[in-house]
Amino acid sequence: MSSNKSTPGQRFRDAVASEHPLQVVGAINANHALLAKRAGFKAIYLSGGGVAAGSLGVPDLGITGLDDVLTDVRRITDVCDLPLLVDVDTGFGSSAFNVARTVKSMSKFGAAAIHIEDQVGAKRCGHRPNKEIVSLQEMVDRIKAAVDARTDDSFVIMARTDALAVEGLESALDRAAACIEAGADMVFPEAITELDMYKLFANRVKAPILANITEFGATPLFTTEQLAAADVSLVLYPLSAFRAMNKAAENVYTAIRRDGTQQNVIDTMQTRMELYDRIDYHTFEQKLDALFAAKK
Repeated sequence: MSSNKSTPGQRFRDAVASEHPLQVVGAINANHALLAKRAGFKAIYLSGGGVAAGSLGVPDLGITGLDDVLTDVRRITDVCDLPLLVDVDTGFGSSAFNVARTVKSMSKFGAAAIHIEDQVGAKRCGHRPNKEIVSLQEMVDRIKAAVDARTDDSFVIMARTDALAVEGLESALDRAAACIEAGADMVFPEAITELDMYKLFANRVKAPILANITEFGATPLFTTEQLAAADVSLVLYPLSAFRAMNKAAENVYTAIRRDGTQQNVIDTMQTRMELYDRIDYHTFEQKLDALFAAKK
């Protein structure tokens, strides 16, 4: 852990200020958080769809609860000091009190930032059809509740709007502006289909804009260079490593079952020494040896 005494929220804001645009990569668990840090990322992300599929094995349809997400947040923040952005769906409950509880809990468990969206409670993945959104006023109320619940002003409240696919661009722009006016720090317009749209959001809200560059969705895989030119401040890769990890696991299971040995897929695996290196195994072991030596 770093000795940096600044808050997670401030570290997140500093990262946004220091890298244009800031690459925020999804880490499905604590191990991946360490790998992301090792690769040089300045911030990481915990996806709601990732918690649902990865930790619970269920679809991203509002099935997960606050405690499911908090468990993964705590495990990540316990071992990795990179600022963590967390997907809190619609706030885990229908009232302002639910939203407040979510914000307080996320902050207490070490998250740096959250994004909260304007879908109805029975939410869907942002890149799936038939999404439904709440009224603009209800979304503004969610943001106000989140902002009011902050005990640390640096904790980042990001407003996600799914309005583009449901009501069109003007509605999405209006919602983004209303959320910033209500106290949100940053905006996450979901399922954007054209690069120029990001610039419209940036011009309208004068606040950092996040581009969600998820694979196999509605948004083309724009590069950081393209997004920088479109005034994007943060680029999100929510499940890239997760998808690769799942494909690799499936290939290994298939091969072992088919071949009666893992010999043919051994070169696709992280070695024992690589794993030990990534989780700093030997430092722990040396401490253990020193404790045993002291007891003798």
